[in-house]
Amino acid sequence: MTNCIEPQEIAGHLKPGMTVFIGSCTAEPAETLDALRGLSDCCAGVRFVCMTVPGINKIDFSTLHPEAKSTAFFALPENRENIANGRIDFLPMQYRAVYTYLERDVDIDMAIVQLPEPDVDGTMSLGVTVDFLPAVLDKAKIIVGEINDQQPAPKGSPTMRLDQLDLVVKCSRAVTTVPVPRMNGTVLAIAGHVADLINDGDCLQTGIGAIPSATLAALFDRNDLGFHSGMLADGAMALIKAGNANGAAKNIDKGQAVFGATLGSAELIEWAGQAENLLFRPVTYTHDTDVVRRNDNFVSINSALQVDLFGQVNADMLDGAQISGTGGSVDLMRSAALSKGGRSILALNATAVKGSLSRIIPALPANTAATALRTDIDYVVTEYGAKRIRHLPFHARAEALIELAAPEFRDGLKEAWRETNSS
Repeated sequence: MTNCIEPQEIAGHLKPGMTVFIGSCTAEPAETLDALRGLSDCCAGVRFVCMTVPGINKIDFSTLHPEAKSTAFFALPENRENIANGRIDFLPMQYRAVYTYLERDVDIDMAIVQLPEPDVDGTMSLGVTVDFLPAVLDKAKIIVGEINDQQPAPKGSPTMRLDQLDLVVKCSRAVTTVPVPRMNGTVLAIAGHVADLINDGDCLQTGIGAIPSATLAALFDRNDLGFHSGMLADGAMALIKAGNANGAAKNIDKGQAVFGATLGSAELIEWAGQAENLLFRPVTYTHDTDVVRRNDNFVSINSALQVDLFGQVNADMLDGAQISGTGGSVDLMRSAALSKGGRSILALNATAVKGSLSRIIPALPANTAATALRTDIDYVVTEYGAKRIRHLPFHARAEALIELAAPEFRDGLKEAWRETNSS
């Protein structure tokens, strides 16, 4: 039997030693989390597990109580310090591996997620964020559904039944949104080079941020595009609404756009709840290589912080500190490599810190782990052009990457490469 409770009553159900999964993106139970911030004693000895997403999920669960524990897969501005000092257990895992970890390798005592209102027959949509929910909703000992009457209930999302919930918290609040990223001239130049690599009929995956947004905005002269992606953003909505991305060339889910979660404007949230040609699926579908590779001409578009001359990619660390997470980029790079006609694209600014540092570097620093291996890399794009690295031999790939660096850093990169390979 499902019991309705007030948000603050969740305190009576938390016990030391429990592991509690918290929904992320639009499934973040914001009303319940607001209550927990004022009831810190109930969080003592509780471990919180959450796939927090930069820009939208900003809570550091380790700060709820001095004895609260937290497992994280992404570093955010809000939790980086506590990851660095060990207060938070950071697990470097790709998206598909995180799903398996949640499904098989960790006991979940309680799951707290935000959900839409149920239909009259008690059927509930999982909403516009599905990603990791099935991994925990099928195993959690206690399921808390924060039912928000403003949360969309798309027809293309998996469902559950109201009576599967043990506790219900009712609320009415706007679904969390993020602004569309701002685009400068450098971002537009990079996006133009990426767009030149996209053909009619390609099936796309894009990350989040300014470069993916600008790239999608540059594709309105393409036709029959498809989407099979972890994140639905405003740029994808625009292409679908305009008819450029109709999914007509997809091998699976023809005519449908597949996403795992939604991150964007209020307009996007409202549209995603009503669109007839959207399918929301878990990470076992959006990021599983055996599924993704079935779409011919699958193109993954992601970003990075650094690429070294060996082709190693750093997308989540700086100066030995964790500033982001591996995410799903490597899952999708490898899927693109196995797709017939597939391509993976890493797009990044050539410089950082107002042009004072090159993002194309001789070698990853000793205190920086590689996000993607040199064997994963395919296309690399900066504002200075695009190069396919995958099939280039050892020295040729270094030469190609140097050509993508800002001109003022190229001589230094050439000298560093000669010194490294002089013996």
